[in-house]
Amino acid sequence: MWPDTNETQELLHNAKRGDESAINELMDRHRQSLRQMIQLRMDRALSQRVDASDVVQDVLLEANRRLSDYINNAEMPFHLWLRQLAKDRIIDMHRRHRVAQKRSVDRERPLVAREFADRSSIDLAQHLLDRELTPAAANIRRELEQRFFAALEQTNDEDREIIIMRHCEQLSNSEVAIALGMTPPAAGMRYLRAIRRLRALLGENNSTGETEFNDATSPNP
Repeated sequence: MWPDTNETQELLHNAKRGDESAINELMDRHRQSLRQMIQLRMDRALSQRVDASDVVQDVLLEANRRLSDYINNAEMPFHLWLRQLAKDRIIDMHRRHRVAQKRSVDRERPLVAREFADRSSIDLAQHLLDRELTPAAANIRRELEQRFFAALEQTNDEDREIIIMRHCEQLSNSEVAIALGMTPPAAGMRYLRAIRRLRALLGENNSTGETEFNDATSPNP
């Protein structure tokens, strides 16, 4: 979902030297990924009043203003820094628009908008559901999607967030750990437990194999 890190690093290097075209390209190449990340987290009420593209523009303007500070003191990869700016913006918007309800940023709208149900999510659904099923047929694919997302929306906030990060944003375990301020083993264990609870909601056996654990804790799954 996020642009190639090596190309981003080259653009950051040129931006540090004052190359305006590099700054513009840096922001533009992250625009679509940022919009998807924001749409995944905007609740229904807010999305009816605020267009995700407007939020993206606000986040990119803020990123542009703060870019020199980031370059001089980069504590995380650029795309993680951008998504943190976006998440803070969304939380602030929900706080202002829905303060009376005191809802979390993930409650009103299903976290995974169906238009972003990518291959990674479908593969996970198939893995957690009946392994004899295959998404080759359209009706089976729809069944997988419906069962998977219905179960995902029943999970708690922490479980949904880490599953979304891994399977919709396609962040590695190491990136998730940085974004959540955790160690990679702790992030891997949280993901593993989230998958176990999701599987339980799907009516499957709650046990997982060592392969899944290794995948969850691997620096670059």
